[in-house]
Amino acid sequence: MRDLGIGGVRSRRKRPRTTVPGDPAGRPSDLLQRCFDAPAPNRRWVADITYVMTFSGWVYTSFVMDLFARRIVGWQVADHLRSDLALDALEMAIWARRHESIDGLVHHSDRGVQYTAIRYTERLEEAKAVRSVGSKGDSYDNAAAESLNSLYKRELIDFKKGWRGVDDVMLATMDWVSWYNEERLHSYCGDMPPKEYEEIYYKALESGKIRDSSQT
Repeated sequence: MRDLGIGGVRSRRKRPRTTVPGDPAGRPSDLLQRCFDAPAPNRRWVADITYVMTFSGWVYTSFVMDLFARRIVGWQVADHLRSDLALDALEMAIWARRHESIDGLVHHSDRGVQYTAIRYTERLEEAKAVRSVGSKGDSYDNAAAESLNSLYKRELIDFKKGWRGVDDVMLATMDWVSWYNEERLHSYCGDMPPKEYEEIYYKALESGKIRDSSQT
């Protein structure tokens, strides 16, 4: 191609940086070590932020996912990358599990400033959750969350396109999360929706068919 004087088309639009490393002081270790399974709900959550290009500029979506059934327990959409974006998604997740114990839950994320912010770490401590972060610049350390972002982009954002701004992305994301949790067949859950997969677990627990596993 160089000899013929031709080249591939290059995108001039720069992708935003959603992960800006936070202060290394007091940074927790990686407690998952790329093991993205969980023996029961509320044992392991993963969190991440992705981006959406709109006519009004970049919009960002934050997710919190329970690894047991890959259920989205918290999410938020905003036109900024301040710590409030991640914190609001975390608050939704804690509220969604308000009738269940999350003591000792491992919360895993990347090393972005949103997840190392004082308010975020304090909220995890209040909820009695344990912090875990992946290594710098390695998406495989949070592969389950990255996979969710890819599904979100492929099934909603890239499929529809033509996004106007934060409001329509937020409304569409709300519908997609509901469909994802309650209707979408997930291969990880044996081709059933995450919500149904969790319900089966709790029914088995109540009937005594399985025992409540210890927190890991």
